[in-house]
Amino acid sequence: MSDKQERKRGLGRGLSALMADVNETETAAARGPVAADQTVPIEQISPNPEQPRKQFSQSDLDDLANSIREKGVLQPLIVRQTGPQSYEIVAGERRWRAAQMAQQHRLPVIVRSYSDTEVLEVAIIENIQRADLNAAEEAAGYKQLMDRFGHTQEKLAEALGKSRSHIANLLRLLNLPEGVLDLLRKGELSAGHARALIPARDPMKLAQQILKGGLSVRATEALVKQEQAGDRPDTSKSASAPQPEKDADTVALENDLSANLGMRVTLTHKPGQEAGQLTLSYKSLDQLDELCRLLSGS
Repeated sequence: MSDKQERKRGLGRGLSALMADVNETETAAARGPVAADQTVPIEQISPNPEQPRKQFSQSDLDDLANSIREKGVLQPLIVRQTGPQSYEIVAGERRWRAAQMAQQHRLPVIVRSYSDTEVLEVAIIENIQRADLNAAEEAAGYKQLMDRFGHTQEKLAEALGKSRSHIANLLRLLNLPEGVLDLLRKGELSAGHARALIPARDPMKLAQQILKGGLSVRATEALVKQEQAGDRPDTSKSASAPQPEKDADTVALENDLSANLGMRVTLTHKPGQEAGQLTLSYKSLDQLDELCRLLSGS
């Protein structure tokens, strides 16, 4: 089986089974110490180089290290064996980092036989399940699961216990410029602010205004509407006949199409008529190439 076929196939165990692996230690840890398969020297454990989570809060690591000094590592790491005396982390890199800070010599582990693609999928799932994950990281996790393993929004929603609209709305955030997403990752912009900026012509410019003025989400929505109104031709016809607001079904369809295509989609039609326009906005030639590929069916 080719690598491409394996990615699209997803995991032989199934997404729900992998979720059970990730959640097993989470649920058990809340009740008390969890039984591990074994303990191994910490120097025999190495992180996964494909770990999708790149940023670890130093304050969170400090808190976890203090807890480990007092109580030990209650939740085993999920690892796979890569050699006679070497293991690679599948889930639990934050615990591994904190355990080093706490000068632990051995760590409890649960050993699983995962393929390379399975390791990445479990790592993404574990990150998505984290409560402190910001909206940009969560959206990137969903997109990775969809792009690399062929999962649909419906399948993710069912397996992860999320609503489909929650996943679709987060995926829409990835249409924002990287600069805005970076502000979201740093916590300088909230998810509400970021969602309000999606239809903006120049989201980065408005984001700077939000930060400078300390604007609320409601004020941000008004700012975006003001920007959009300023881009329209100021004619007497447009002033006397304002465009009607889109109905909820049209907005929902725009959001779904935007999330699935990875680019902004605008639907325009006059009330009472069946004809209308569908506008796709791409940000790069790569996106245009991908759109042409999808439309041509190649």
